[in-house]
Amino acid sequence: MLSARGLFQEIIDDDSAFQLFCSIAASGEAQGGWENGRIAALVPESMSALAPRITRHGTDEDKHGRIFNGLLRRRGLDPVPVPPETDYTMLLERRGIGLTHAKLRRDEPLTERDILVYLSHSRVTEQRAADQMDMLVGFFGEHPEVGNAIRIISRDEENHLAYCHEELLGLAAAGHGRAIQRVLRESALAEIEVYREVSLAVMGHMGRLLRWPRPKSAALAAGVRGMYAYERIGGWHRMVRLAMPELRGALDGPPTPAPAF
Repeated sequence: MLSARGLFQEIIDDDSAFQLFCSIAASGEAQGGWENGRIAALVPESMSALAPRITRHGTDEDKHGRIFNGLLRRRGLDPVPVPPETDYTMLLERRGIGLTHAKLRRDEPLTERDILVYLSHSRVTEQRAADQMDMLVGFFGEHPEVGNAIRIISRDEENHLAYCHEELLGLAAAGHGRAIQRVLRESALAEIEVYREVSLAVMGHMGRLLRWPRPKSAALAAGVRGMYAYERIGGWHRMVRLAMPELRGALDGPPTPAPAF
């Protein structure tokens, strides 16, 4: 019987699959670190109080990239090129979700609307990241090789999600509620499509590396499409709800180091 735990165990146990998995993850985290660093540098003066938190967010993402690369080094593996069809961040950008890299490369201050878009986009993608890491903690939180890395990243993702909720609720209270809900909805509906396509692409690559038989690959692809159907029918609503988190000021203060990596 197929299970998420079993699939991830296969990936962890095979050097080539593990190499690809960590390379994709490290690349995505590095992109997130760069994006947040640029947003912090370009944040409008009217919202300058946000800059240290955005910087902290980017520092955490950079740390996650180093953690995944550290896992590779421990096995004596090098990162491999990321297949473009698995590049979650760039595929979202092509759908018009979030702030474009072209905008972030310009040395022009962002607008308050840009920050609203950034936070809304982050609220959606951080939900995905937090859900995935929570699942992995449940499966492999005590794993001798990857458990510590998974726990560190999971705690950070929970903080990132709490920060997005808190900041968006503050903007909603200031009169931006309708705009936030509109951007959240657009972001969520695009994200679930991109996540489906990236998941199918990753499964395709893993299937070739792990020599999965066709029935197994077909069953996994059906599972990915089934999850998309569930999310399209109504599961996406979890990605747009806003609630004040128990942890306030989640990104205040210095980042948590990860010296082992």
